[in-house]
Amino acid sequence: MRRWLPSWKQLLGLFVTLCAGLVGAAAYAYATVSIPSVNPDTQTQANTFYWSDGSQMAEVGQVDRQNVTLSEVPASVQWDFLAAENASFYTDPGVDPQGILRAVYHMAEGGEVQSGSTITQQFVKNTYLTQSQTLSRKLDEIMISLKIGRKLSKQQILQGYLNTCYYGRGAYGIEAASEAYYGIPVRKLTVSQGAFLAATVNAPSVMMNADDPEQRAPAVARWKYVLGRMAAIGKISAAQKDRYLRAGFPTPQPMHGRGSMGGQVGYLVQTAEQYVEQHSSVTDQGLNQGGYQIYTTFDKDKVAELSASVAKMGKQHLDPAHRAADRNVQVGAASVDPTTGAIVALYGGDGWNKGHYTDNANTSGVPVGSTFKPFDLAAALDHGAVLSPGQSPSPITPESKFDGDDGITIKNQEGNDLPDGSDPTGLLHQQNDTPTKWGYITLRKAMEQSVNTPYVQLGEYVGYGNVENEALQAGLLRNTLQYDTAGFYIGTSTPSAIRMADAYGTFADQGVHHEPYSVTKVVQAGQPLPGFRPPAGTRAMPASTADTVTDVLQDVVQHGTGTNALALGRPAAGKTGTTDDYKSAWFIGYTPQLSTAVALFKENPKNSGLQSMAGVGGYSKVFGADMPTQVWLGYMTAALQGRPVLSFPAAPYLGKGTNENGAPSPGTSASPSTAPSPASTPSAPGATPSITPCSDIPGGCTSPSPAPSPTATGAGSWGGLFGRGKGGGPGKGAAPSASMQPQN
Repeated sequence: MRRWLPSWKQLLGLFVTLCAGLVGAAAYAYATVSIPSVNPDTQTQANTFYWSDGSQMAEVGQVDRQNVTLSEVPASVQWDFLAAENASFYTDPGVDPQGILRAVYHMAEGGEVQSGSTITQQFVKNTYLTQSQTLSRKLDEIMISLKIGRKLSKQQILQGYLNTCYYGRGAYGIEAASEAYYGIPVRKLTVSQGAFLAATVNAPSVMMNADDPEQRAPAVARWKYVLGRMAAIGKISAAQKDRYLRAGFPTPQPMHGRGSMGGQVGYLVQTAEQYVEQHSSVTDQGLNQGGYQIYTTFDKDKVAELSASVAKMGKQHLDPAHRAADRNVQVGAASVDPTTGAIVALYGGDGWNKGHYTDNANTSGVPVGSTFKPFDLAAALDHGAVLSPGQSPSPITPESKFDGDDGITIKNQEGNDLPDGSDPTGLLHQQNDTPTKWGYITLRKAMEQSVNTPYVQLGEYVGYGNVENEALQAGLLRNTLQYDTAGFYIGTSTPSAIRMADAYGTFADQGVHHEPYSVTKVVQAGQPLPGFRPPAGTRAMPASTADTVTDVLQDVVQHGTGTNALALGRPAAGKTGTTDDYKSAWFIGYTPQLSTAVALFKENPKNSGLQSMAGVGGYSKVFGADMPTQVWLGYMTAALQGRPVLSFPAAPYLGKGTNENGAPSPGTSASPSTAPSPASTPSAPGATPSITPCSDIPGGCTSPSPAPSPTATGAGSWGGLFGRGKGGGPGKGAAPSASMQPQN
């Protein structure tokens, strides 16, 4: 054994040989590498966006950069960046050996690339190399970084770094970043503001929206980290750090719109950019460097028609100059082709050119109310309902009868009454909007008149998991769905208008779901990028389920709360939705060719949180059957002009289904003691009706006379969508606060 094992001298010799070889290889690489000229890729271009017909929609993305000398950057702000990125900058050789080994190891293993880069390395990458993440590029970066120190001073390197970094909001260089975030030249930046800008370098797409209270948390955490590093390396004292923290986060100003991004174009471009980033390797920084041709699904005419319909509704009903209730009223709307998932039109707000940067169509925050009930019904059709403890689920059809009276006690699948700490009895008594004595009514009738109690009880019997999964399969996103409460079944969740239009499109396409998409092709340097094929449809539910839900929703339009949509003059299915205290009102409707969702809400941009719309438009109560349906009707009438009139597939016969325990046997009268008022009479097909207040909850049309139609100059000023809200009646808990989620 000893003869075959190498001696310590042999091992030492091998080690010395290997070390000498590595040193020699490094020396050779250092000697042969040269500092290249400035990379031409740093010369940025514009991005061109196209409508669905191939015509140009917008040309945007010119890089905003103004180089400054290091003397113009306050020394304390310079140290903000050094503390955050490379505290040993003035003493190191331009590289971090430990960081290099870590990065090389991870790349060699095929894992996620880790930076480990000094400021010198980042300057070299930004100025001389590409943004590719390969081993060869990393080795070039290291060698050039070691050599660049002999050509440039530390001050020149730091100046170049500050001028070439990307900070988000399209800003390249610290001067442009200072203007973009704080509207001041870099020489006026404070230590606290500098700490924020230093934090943007690592995550510009996260930090760029830090003016939004709902997206501020990660920005604040990173800002605090930079100030902590400043104190740790002795550039500010602990007392100074505490003083900056007490003064509060230096909130940046709202993002300013770019040229040619007025009207709806800004929202369309933003939606397309988010889709490109989510479905390819193109980053926010890459897009802002330009050179991309992006072809979208947006139909120029339909976008204009949707915007015109919103404006017409606003002119007819909203008068913010003379009626305080009409101020800060917002509209969000989206229209989707249900057979493909293509987003054909959006209405995001008044426009970037008017200071409204939040896209109302593509953000969550507005509870959907009773428009969620079709997912309850679909889940019941697919999974049945546990009507008696311990028994298997019973089959449910639209003709199944449930208790529709106001204030009933809700039970779970175990037959136990649900608790509610806010109720004097300690039990959950679900409310309707009116005290109508409906008795036991069919689920079809409850959907028509938007009676809450049958659908809350149905949801509990079907089970939260089944209803949630049904909504997810149809196209909603989990992070916009409310947690397990009774209110969940009647709309405390906050999906975007895009997602609701798309999910209803699943019913329209007989249970086949198509992910919503906004980009069909991206071309760079003459070559199309992969990843932009239209999403393939997937079976979300049986065709019989989707067709049955559509049949019930057609009854909503023909006989229930959605009769104002009858003036479309062609087969349509839809659902109204209104939430507690009239904080949001929806109408979502579809034909076989088009699915469109319209949301109306009110929020003061200075105070986060939805406000009651009582009194808006002169209505004492604002329902989804009113202004949202008018927007939907005006748009759909124009958008379907010249399109063939198509009928929905016939729904299968499912029979009577199983009734809730306690329902009267056949032949026993169960009619309500107070009959609902008849719905409003629609105008002639093709005409825009005179909308009257028509409840989307029990009672049908509750106002005996038409509401006033004041003239108005617009639809109110902009506001966010990030509030709290409960939909359709009290549940077991209030809805959680919503946050922004590019949703497309």
